[in-house]
Amino acid sequence: ADGMPFPSLREYSRMFGMNRARMERMRSNAIVMHPGPMNRGVEISADVADGERSLVLEQVTSGVAVRMAVMYLLLGGESGGAAA
Repeated sequence: ADGMPFPSLREYSRMFGMNRARMERMRSNAIVMHPGPMNRGVEISADVADGERSLVLEQVTSGVAVRMAVMYLLLGGESGGAAA
């Protein structure tokens, strides 16, 4: 494996990737999240990433808005909150 911790992406996915079989062992109210970018098919299988318990797209969308707001405030923008 040339000093690599895993011989291939397939091996990594097999050992650690979120797939349907692992998802079925989770609690019924468990959700799947990932901040992106995601290695589809390696970290999370496509059926899980696109499944009804996946909040990946929502998390990515919210993450962009939060990072934009933080950058705005760090660059001197006003928070618009009530004065203390």
